[in-house]
Amino acid sequence: MKSISIDIETYSSVDLRKAGVYKYAESDDFEILLFAYSVDGGEVKVVDLAKGEEIPKEIIDTLTDESIFKWAFNAQFERVCLSRYLRDKDSSKVIFLNPVSWKCTMIWSATLGLPLSLEGVGAVLGLDKQKLSEGKNLINYFCRPCNPTKLNGGRCRNLYFHDEEKWEKFKEYNKRDVEVEMGIQAKLSSFPVPDEIWVEFYLDQEINDRGIAIDPVLVESAIKL
Repeated sequence: MKSISIDIETYSSVDLRKAGVYKYAESDDFEILLFAYSVDGGEVKVVDLAKGEEIPKEIIDTLTDESIFKWAFNAQFERVCLSRYLRDKDSSKVIFLNPVSWKCTMIWSATLGLPLSLEGVGAVLGLDKQKLSEGKNLINYFCRPCNPTKLNGGRCRNLYFHDEEKWEKFKEYNKRDVEVEMGIQAKLSSFPVPDEIWVEFYLDQEINDRGIAIDPVLVESAIKL
């Protein structure tokens, strides 16, 4: 195995757009619902974690194997979320997966002046397989809290068994995202990202993982004052 392309679908009550991926993934109710992957450009498979399926061990092992490249569109999201997933399964795991073996097709697209969305890049490149348009509605339904109503029985979250037909479409959406990502890789293969750009990307990831150091004693003293 040389590389793996990944896309995940997740749930968290934290608003990703307002709080960013780190707070999003640290929420107590965060979970990965679907895990789609392709090994070395092969058939895309979807692991339905919400229904109790398990990611194969050999695939889990690739996440910490720095000799295998992990590809994703906006790879920071997958990397940070999967770091949380691994910590939940084994608290001895590192806080964040090392970014040096991750490759981001969004960064690749940006170096060529392409849009910064998977849908936009797919459209501009004229890929045979495009991102499914119903994805936004499916994400709103399964990935975010919902308002309790009489019609939905007062629940604050939609689970897979609340609409099995939508859930199957959601799995297809997850699979299609990986297919689009691989299509982008194929289309852009003649225009590789310079090594120095990847070095900058890894540095950026490490800085964000580390965060900003603060003096808690000073903070507590300031609050008292």
